[in-house]
Amino acid sequence: MRAVLRLVSAPGSVVAIVMAVDAPQPAARLPLCVDLDGTLLKTDTLLESLLVVVKRSPAVTLLLPLWLFRGGKAHLKRQIALRASLDSAALPYHEELLEFLRCEHAAGRTLVLVSAADETIVQPIARHLGLFTDVLASDGKVNLKGAQKMAALRARYGSRGYDYAGNAASDVVVWNDARAAIVVNARNGVGRRATTPVTRTFERPKHGLRVVVRALRIQQWAKNLLVFFPLLMSPQAAEPRRLVRAALAFVAFSLTASAVYLVNDLLDLEADRRHATKRRRPLAAGDMSLLTALVLAPVCLAAGVAVAVALSPAFFAMLVIYIALTTAYSFRLKHVALLDVVILALLYTGRVIAGSVATVTWPSPWLLAFSLFFFLSLAFVKRFSELQVLRQNQRESTKVRGYYPSDLEQIASEGAASGYIAVLVAALYINSQAVVAVYSQPIILWMICPVLLYWISRVWLLAHRGEMHDDPVVFALRDHVSYVVAALVGVILLLARFVPPIR
Repeated sequence: MRAVLRLVSAPGSVVAIVMAVDAPQPAARLPLCVDLDGTLLKTDTLLESLLVVVKRSPAVTLLLPLWLFRGGKAHLKRQIALRASLDSAALPYHEELLEFLRCEHAAGRTLVLVSAADETIVQPIARHLGLFTDVLASDGKVNLKGAQKMAALRARYGSRGYDYAGNAASDVVVWNDARAAIVVNARNGVGRRATTPVTRTFERPKHGLRVVVRALRIQQWAKNLLVFFPLLMSPQAAEPRRLVRAALAFVAFSLTASAVYLVNDLLDLEADRRHATKRRRPLAAGDMSLLTALVLAPVCLAAGVAVAVALSPAFFAMLVIYIALTTAYSFRLKHVALLDVVILALLYTGRVIAGSVATVTWPSPWLLAFSLFFFLSLAFVKRFSELQVLRQNQRESTKVRGYYPSDLEQIASEGAASGYIAVLVAALYINSQAVVAVYSQPIILWMICPVLLYWISRVWLLAHRGEMHDDPVVFALRDHVSYVVAALVGVILLLARFVPPIR
C-alpha cells in the first residue's frame, strides 16, 4: 500500500491536492513459494537419495563424514545427489496440496518450488509436475534451509512479497517473512508459531499405531509359528518350560523379521511404488517417515537379538544365520532365478530348525523334508503371481527378479510338483516307525493327505485364474477356506495323538 500526492486542476483555476491511496496488490499476484520435503512430498529426498546410494555401494557411507567436513551439509547433499537418481513420477506427493497448486496455476498464479534439497534432485521434480515457474534449491555451497531460504526469497521478492507453504520448524522464519502462510502436514503445533496470517492449513493425517503395525507387517508373524512345530510333533509337547522357550523363539524371530521388513522396504522404495499392491505400504506411500523406520528397525533388531541371546547361544546362532540369509536375499539373491525360491524355502525351514534348537527337541527329518518342499511350492506361487501380472499387462519382455513372463508354465509345473512331493513326504512319514512314538492312532493321519492335496491344488488353481495375492501367506490369512483346512489338520492330529489304541 502506498500514498501518492497528485495535482488536480479544478474549475475556476483552483488547484486541488488529492492524496490517492493505491489498492493492495491482490493475493493471487503474489508468487506462492512451496517447500518440497514433507510439504509437496510425503517423504525426505535426502534420505531417499542416501538409501539409493547405500544400496548400490554400501562403502559410500564411509565417505559421508568426509563430505560433511569438507563443505558442510550443502556439499554433502550435492555428493549424494550426484550418485543417486529418484523417479519423480513414483514419489509420494501430497495429493490434496498438489490439486490446490494445480488450481492456483490454472488461475495464473506464479508458483516457485523452494527446497533445501539439492537442485539436481529438485529440478527433475519441477519439470515432471510442470507447475513451477522457478526453482530455488541448495547448490552444493549454500544449504537453502531456514534463515538461508528466507534470505533468498526476501532478496528476490522482498519481505511480504510472497506467500509460503511449508511444514517444519525451520519454515517458521520463512512464514514470518512472508505475506501469508500455508501450513502443510505440520507436527506438534508448528503452524501456530507463524506470526503472519495462516490462509490455509492442510492437516497431517492421523495414522497412529495402525501404520506402525502395517510397517512391521504383524500379519507376517504367522510365519514364525513354525518354531512351535518341532515341539508339537514331539512327545514333550505338553511341557510348560519348552512351550515358554518356543514362545520366546517366536518373539525373537518376529521382532527380527519386522526389522528385516523395514530395511527391505527402505531399500526397495522405488520398486515398491511401481508395484500394484506394494505401493500402498506405509514407507512407499509416505504414510510413515523414513526417519521413523530408520529408528524402529534397529530397535526391533536389538530386542529380537536380546531375546535370542537369553534363550541359548545355539538359537542365537540360528537367528544370525537367518539375518545373514535374508540380508543376502534382499541385496542380491532375490534377483537370481530359481535360487531365490530355494532361499525362501530355506528361510521357512530354518524357522523349524530354530524351533527345535530353542525347545531342545531333535527335529524330525520328515518334518524338515515336508517343510522344504511345501514352502518351495509357495515360493513358486509368489513368483508365478508376480509374472502373471506382467503377462496380463502384455509386458512379455519385462524381466522381474531373473524371470520372464514366458517362464510361467515352467514355474507352475515346478511349484505344483513341489507341493505334491510335500504331501508324498507326509504319506511316507505316516508309514514310518517314527510316527508310532508320538501318535496312538497313526492311521488317522492319512486323512491329512487329501486335505493338503485339496489346499495345494486350490492355491495353484486360484493362481492360474489370477485370484492369488502376491504373497501366499497373506492370502492364507485372509482366506476362510485356509482356516477350515488348518482346523481340519489340527483336529486330525489331535485325534491321531489322543484317541486310545484299539486292543
